[in-house]
Amino acid sequence: MSRRTRSLRTRIAAMALVAFASLSGCTTPLDEPPVTTISKPTNMMLGDSYLSDFYQFGGEIAQPGRLLRQEPLNKQQSNPGAGENIRLLYSSTDGLDGKERVAVSGVLFLPEGTAPEGGWPLMAWTHGTVGIADICAPSWNGRQEQDRTHLKFWLENGYAVVASDYQGLGTPGTHPYLATRPEAYSNLDIIKAVQSADFPVSKKVVLFGQSQGAGAAVATAAYAADYASGVEIAGVVATGVPYFSPKALVALQESRPPDRVDPMLGYNMLALSLVQRINPEFKLTDYVSDDVLPIAQSVQNTCHKDVKARVIKEQLTYNRVFKKPPTEHLLAAFSKMGYPTLKLPVPTFIGTGGKDRDTPPRMQAALVKGACKAGSNIVSKLYPDLDHRAVVPGSTGDTLPFVQSVFAGKELEGNCGNLPF
Repeated sequence: MSRRTRSLRTRIAAMALVAFASLSGCTTPLDEPPVTTISKPTNMMLGDSYLSDFYQFGGEIAQPGRLLRQEPLNKQQSNPGAGENIRLLYSSTDGLDGKERVAVSGVLFLPEGTAPEGGWPLMAWTHGTVGIADICAPSWNGRQEQDRTHLKFWLENGYAVVASDYQGLGTPGTHPYLATRPEAYSNLDIIKAVQSADFPVSKKVVLFGQSQGAGAAVATAAYAADYASGVEIAGVVATGVPYFSPKALVALQESRPPDRVDPMLGYNMLALSLVQRINPEFKLTDYVSDDVLPIAQSVQNTCHKDVKARVIKEQLTYNRVFKKPPTEHLLAAFSKMGYPTLKLPVPTFIGTGGKDRDTPPRMQAALVKGACKAGSNIVSKLYPDLDHRAVVPGSTGDTLPFVQSVFAGKELEGNCGNLPF
């Protein structure tokens, strides 16, 4: 390999590591979280802890997409606007190896009142970054207030909401952070599980998510034909969606110089957990500086919001965190974070905040243009005065009629020929 090629690969890896700061959506507990007994089971992996017997399934898993057990959520874990708040454990497939059967946890929120004929129209919510520790699983730890408010909006408009924790969050095994295939399999199988069980929900489903969850929603639609062709996806709603293209990574690097204090470096530390997950030979101590190592290691038992607080307190920069860039290892991890295709099978709404600094408009524009070029039916909306978080409630005036239309089976005309970028 030439010196120039090595330099380029190192630069891309460094840019992409900075780019993990774009994947926000951390959970802020609403009250004190449930008491967690840290009891290390055998064969524990990074991020594992014992939450309750509910999350431990010792039986045989014959096939994915089946409900294994259910129980009511407590008050802190429940969502306003829901008539029923149910924790679920269901069967899925390990999205990394594509073979092993695993148990995954999640929730189902049903609206108040009586379901219409055919069941409540079903929405599948894909959450943003919370961490990799089991205690951070939204079904256990609750959700940030904005997410609760957003889900309440859909519940009060008559939509049921199903939401996976994703593989390895809450349940045994390391959560493969940002790997899109595990997210997609987890999402598709929780949809199958609730639709095949005795819940009053529709056979059609719309995927919706923000930031990392927006990427998960897009990936779920992209993987559906190969993994779960029987799932009838009607549409996708994605706001603040990430896209790891070289041009987008350059834009992120320019906005976050490596010698400047960066409150988002907690995402970088989470990214290294995926490297460790796919390469057991990788040693964190070879790359992370000694004084920062305790913070980097804390992701295995601390939620993202607390890791971020330590990053801010210590005034960390990229250059201080890393004594050398884990370039080759990260390139292997990045290969797990893309989309298998940009030709999406259903109408897809992509909402972009003009003041989004987490997933900048240029990053989202690259995804939209790529999806349009691939032949996807994209409805792209730009909200010039909204940032990464504000675009979620700020776009509901457009997303509600979009969702109503796709559930009704109406033809939707995208705007690939007249994009707002």
